[in-house]
Amino acid sequence: MCILFVRICNGRGRVVDRGGTELRWGVEQRLEFIEFRLFWDGHVNRSDVMEQFGLSVNQASSDLSRYIALAPGNIFYDKSARTYVRGLDFRPVFEKLDAGRYLSQLRSLVDGVLDRDDCWITNLPAYSSTPSPTRGVDPVILRSVVGAISRSEAIEVKYQSLSSPEPRWRWIAPHAIAFDGFRWHSRAFCLTEACFKDFVLSRMLELRGVQDSEVSGVADSDWCSNVSLEIGPHPDLSEAQANAIALDYGMRNGKVTIEVRRALLYYTLRRLGLDTDPDARNPQDQQIVLLNRDKIYPSGGSAAQ
Repeated sequence: MCILFVRICNGRGRVVDRGGTELRWGVEQRLEFIEFRLFWDGHVNRSDVMEQFGLSVNQASSDLSRYIALAPGNIFYDKSARTYVRGLDFRPVFEKLDAGRYLSQLRSLVDGVLDRDDCWITNLPAYSSTPSPTRGVDPVILRSVVGAISRSEAIEVKYQSLSSPEPRWRWIAPHAIAFDGFRWHSRAFCLTEACFKDFVLSRMLELRGVQDSEVSGVADSDWCSNVSLEIGPHPDLSEAQANAIALDYGMRNGKVTIEVRRALLYYTLRRLGLDTDPDARNPQDQQIVLLNRDKIYPSGGSAAQ
């Protein structure tokens, strides 16, 4: 079997061919598609590659030949079925081949983010998800926020805060975008209050000013520092129930560690139901507890803000 060499490029593993040449992004994406279809469907055709990427017969054939050269044990041509099928010694070449990517495509289809023609899954199972309210983020405002981040600018926004009955204008210097599981935020330095805060994008109503900013996201200590959450099954669950929860969360030895930015700690705990006293709910409903609460809140504080 051919030996693959992997080197780090821009912080991620990249596959190179036998000659040591790094694969171009477009080629790598098509080879990932071939591997995806082999793993999940057990087969892939030249026509699949042609239709997915708009390639000619020769280009699709070249991609299949390249994949065979990279991982000959992963694929062989079945003459009777007239298709390429998954080999018995299949070993993934690309790091992105996992359950998360498959399920994320299903979720993207449900949310309307991904069109069916762009989905790599051939035989879609019946699927659905719990609905989430549509968040009304203005694309023009989002564009301005992203542009301010890239150009190190401050923008003047009319913002509706829940602490104020009416919206008011304020200057903010955004440096990052974050998702709390329900809403999109911009992490920004508020020049009005002289501190770093979260601003919900859908509550930005208008824009009217832009200026240079000297505030760097590096100064946002809560954004730049991480907190380790140790999660375990609720202690009042039976052993069998606790084992089921351990499987759900990928726990080992009764716990799993989750790294989260301190700026997103409140949202993470709230989403996991860990922002309240675990004894306040039935163990079968609470299911998990925060094992290192004393380290997260050494003074005994709560998650509320």
